[in-house]
Amino acid sequence: MSVFRIAGERSVFSMSSAAVSNTETPSFDVWNASLGAAASAIGSVGFPDALAAALRLLSPFQMMNGFLYSPDGHAFDLYNEKIVAKRSIIVDRYLAGAFVLDPFYDAARADSSERMIVMRDLAPDDFTQTEYFRLHYATTQIVDEIGFTMKFEDNFVGVLSLSRTGIAPVFSKDDLKRLRSAAPVICALGKRHWFHAPSLSLDTKTASPTSKIEHPLLTKRELEIVTLILKGHSNLSLAAVLSLSPNTVKVHRRQVYAKLNISSQAELFRLFLT
Repeated sequence: MSVFRIAGERSVFSMSSAAVSNTETPSFDVWNASLGAAASAIGSVGFPDALAAALRLLSPFQMMNGFLYSPDGHAFDLYNEKIVAKRSIIVDRYLAGAFVLDPFYDAARADSSERMIVMRDLAPDDFTQTEYFRLHYATTQIVDEIGFTMKFEDNFVGVLSLSRTGIAPVFSKDDLKRLRSAAPVICALGKRHWFHAPSLSLDTKTASPTSKIEHPLLTKRELEIVTLILKGHSNLSLAAVLSLSPNTVKVHRRQVYAKLNISSQAELFRLFLT
């Protein structure tokens, strides 16, 4: 198992001794009161804060935000009201197309069941080496992230994320256990509050781009490889996912870079997602 850690400008996956939680499981009375407050706030502007207060009884975090995904490959804003300074990175750039590289996006679209998902369990092996990671995680100093998936009408899926940032420790095993145990009720409350989100999104004229990465010079196989490279798969991981030999993957990768006249993943990212 790997964990997000950021040290200065250098980002790596490693297990940290800081991943120790001092949070204790709240008493039954306190937890019930907090859930009651969140349930009572459903449909009001106070619901997200009430839900966050309940979740912080289980584990502290610095940011809660969410996105909505349509079955035809678009992304929409679900809940990002408290994000101000980093909005251009966390929300605007994400909705402009970067969402297609998000492991949460892939996980929610592949399995829309309501549950808790953990970034460290989903991220490809070279995820921290990607431009997406550098721009989204390193820039915003997100060190760890978990999400709750919610199913909506018309096959829309939402993910409400909790992030730890800056010098905060990663979520510990105990943190994850408590949050995962609460997932059914958190997903139910969130789904009840944001049940109208798909219909509002469908009325929006500024939908994000579709999730398909295309280029006239590349074959279908080469486009598959480009997509996986941008998501953070190493050559070995690419070979395993596509049932190819590592040498074949290397050849495809060289051909892609030659056709596009580029020499780095940063150039590849800018070509497709900026």
